Amino acid sequence: MAESANPAPSRDGETRRDFLILAAGGLGAIGTAVAVWPLIDSMNPSADVLALASTEVDLTPVEEGMAITVMWRGNPVFIRHRTPADIEAARAVPLEELPDPEPDEARAKKPEWLIMIGVCTHLGCVPKGQKPGDPKGDYNGWFCPCHGSHYDTAGRIRKGPAPKNLVIPPYEYLTETLVRIG
Repeated sequence: MAESANPAPSRDGETRRDFLILAAGGLGAIGTAVAVWPLIDSMNPSADVLALASTEVDLTPVEEGMAITVMWRGNPVFIRHRTPADIEAARAVPLEELPDPEPDEARAKKPEWLIMIGVCTHLGCVPKGQKPGDPKGDYNGWFCPCHGSHYDTAGRIRKGPAPKNLVIPPYEYLTETLVRIG
């Protein structure tokens, strides 16, 4: 009788061919993982993006009544050192008159400092009102000339097509005059 072309099974029923198939499959999986890893790793944020995850701002040079703009995550952040009149005007508004009711106390951790993202909630324009000569709208806050949204001294929408108040970013005071945004 002629010998069979298949190798004889080992005592536990496995053949050398089974081992080679498993070994080749394992090496193929490892090779695929090694080849795909650079693609997956490239989807992580780069170092410059991670550096923008937060920004620290020294508020010492900002005098009462002044406003500055800093960049955070590619967006302008408006910081205004509000006057007592600004704070009083913001707190005197009845919440039922607001399209997006939010008390001034919920928008500013310290009443004299208002920190918010300077992007209109209508179509993403940057409102005017940060520079001394800018139009501040009907409520002495900010005015978006693109479509006519008016914001008050707390950054709340008062008139125009914007559906929401200007967004307050996450922030914390590290000292009395140093704030971390993000």
